[in-house]
This record gives sequence, structure tokens and C-alpha cells, in this order.
Amino acid sequence: MNAVTSKSNLSSNSKFHIPDLKVGTLDALVGLSDELGKLDSFAESVIKKIAQYIGEVLEDSKDKVQENLLANGGRKDKMKCLKIDLISYLTRFEWDMAKYPIKQPLKNISEALSKQVTQIETDLKTRSTAYNNIKGNLQSLEKKTVGNLLTRTLADIVHKEDFVLNSEYLITLLVVVPKSSYVQWQKTYESLSDMVVPRSTKMIAEDAEGGLFTVTLFRKVVDDFKAKARENRFMVREFHFDEKELKCEKEELMKLASDKKQQYGPLLRWLKVNFSEAFVAWIHVKALRVFVESVLRYGLPVNFQAMLLQPNRKSVKRLRDVLNVVFKHLDEVAAASIMDPGMDIPGLQLSNQEYYPYVYFKIDLSLLDCS
Repeated sequence: MNAVTSKSNLSSNSKFHIPDLKVGTLDALVGLSDELGKLDSFAESVIKKIAQYIGEVLEDSKDKVQENLLANGGRKDKMKCLKIDLISYLTRFEWDMAKYPIKQPLKNISEALSKQVTQIETDLKTRSTAYNNIKGNLQSLEKKTVGNLLTRTLADIVHKEDFVLNSEYLITLLVVVPKSSYVQWQKTYESLSDMVVPRSTKMIAEDAEGGLFTVTLFRKVVDDFKAKARENRFMVREFHFDEKELKCEKEELMKLASDKKQQYGPLLRWLKVNFSEAFVAWIHVKALRVFVESVLRYGLPVNFQAMLLQPNRKSVKRLRDVLNVVFKHLDEVAAASIMDPGMDIPGLQLSNQEYYPYVYFKIDLSLLDCS
């Protein structure tokens, strides 16, 4: 393999070690082949979900996602609890004998892998829903603290002393005045309506567009004052001062921020650990598929070597051509059909699947959605 690919630098190759698994019956292998195909797709979808959710959790540090996508190394590495990058894990792949004992039937191993990946997906849904609820509620409250003075929350702006409270006759209104109209406001607010308390206005907040002013008047002229203010482009903000409500809003914001911070670390650790677990399970599924398909294709005794090929960019088609030449003797009909795509293989319903004279499965490590 190295000899035929090194001439044109087509790929990097390494042996992919698969242990001596129990073959079982032909019927069992045929049924397992279909199940493993589905499990392969399912496991890949789970690790992609975890990888992309790590990106969501990291938020502003999305460029660090890749460095969090690691796998447990071989047994020696596990003793030290080391994690290695995914390509290193693949090129140094060792079957996990402790988790997936090879003396048991292949179906048992497949079911154990399926159960493990399913549990990870279930836990991911639970944990992501809980975290997303906190994050969503926090974002909703935080959105209220931005924006202009007409729309944003006033919990962190107004104070009890800004208002006349518990008066049967008087009320304090909040008015948003454009910056260009400050002078006009000061000159006219007392005369916009009858019964406005003189010198009762005060600016309590300002943003890029304008200022938030208080004004005190008699309750019975509120509607008249609002109408006159609107005519002059002074917008009365609907607001009722409730100290308890404002306090609750502040506390809720602080609580959600605290909850999110507390959950962030444990969640990220869980995602990293279970990405590794799911990835390792996925590669064991790939190993099972290679074994099962090789036995079905080439029969007994088991006598084949699995290889891991990393094609160099722009060399994939040339690599396929070389592999087809080298291995066409394994399946002359399949090799001929590759040379002639219009040719049908009798008895073989491929339904547009990739089929080669050798057993082939793809491992796609582009796990992040780049859109």
C-alpha cells in the first residue's frame, strides 16, 4: 500500500488493528451488516451534535471548538487520562477490550455500542434543554437592558426618590425627550397642561438619542398632558414604579447569570468527555463494519488487513484509480463496473451506494457545520 501511494504522494497510510472477533453464522452477519450501517449513521450524527453544541456553549470562543474535540488515547494513555486529537486516535486505534469483550457475539457488541450512544444522545437532549432555557431567559432579560430609553427596562435606572408615591392627587410621569429638544422641554413642560407642578422635572438618564425626564402633575390631567407632549415629540413612557417588581427583575437577572455560570463548566466538561466516548464508540462501529463486510465479501478463514488511508487533497480520484488497479482481482465485476459506470452488476442492487473491489468505509472528521 505504501509503495503504490508514495510515488505520487497520494495518501498517508497506517494499519487499522481489528482483533479476532467471533464470526458467528452467515445469517447473523447479514442481519448485522444492515444494523451496523444504521448505527454508524446514528453515532456520527450524535458526535456532530455534540461538536456543534460545544460551539454554541463556547459562544464567543468558537475558534477553540476544535481543540476540545479529543478522544481517549490507547490503553497506555488512558492510565494517565490523556486525550489525543482524532487523527492520532485513528492511526493508533486499539480495540477497547474492557468495554467491548471480543469473546461475546458480534450482536452483543453492537447492542452495547448502540445502547451507549443512545444514552449519550438522551443525556445531551436533557442537559442542552436545561442550559438553553437558562441561556434563553437570560438573553431575554439582557435584551431589555439594551435599546433606547423608550423600550429598555428601567430597573437599573429609576429610584424611589425620583417619584411622588402614594399620593391621591399627584403622579410622576417619565418622559423621553430627544436631545435636540432639551431646551424646548425645559421652556414648555410646565405649560403643556394645567396643574403641572413647577420646577418638577429632572433628567435621570440619557442615551445617544435623548434623555429620560421626570415630571409631576395632578392625576386628572394625565391624558391631556400625554396628548400635548406627543404633539411636541415628547414621548411619555408607560411606567408604574413598583419597588418589589423592580427588585425581583434585578434578582432574576443576577440569578440567571449565576446559574448559567455555574452550569457552564460542568456542562462543557460533560460535552468533552461524552464527545470522546461517542467518538470512540463510533470508531468501534466502523471496525465492526469492516470486519463483518470483509467476512461477508471474502469468506472464511478470516484473512484480511484493514488500513486507514488519509488521502492528500486533490488526490482522491487518482488514489481510487490506483486502488482499483491494485485490488481489481478481488472482484473483477465490481472493478469493471467502476471503469464502466453504465454497467450493471448482476444480482447486486447498489441503489447508488459506493462499491469497490475492496471493503471501504469513510470516516468524515469535518464535524462542524461551517455554514
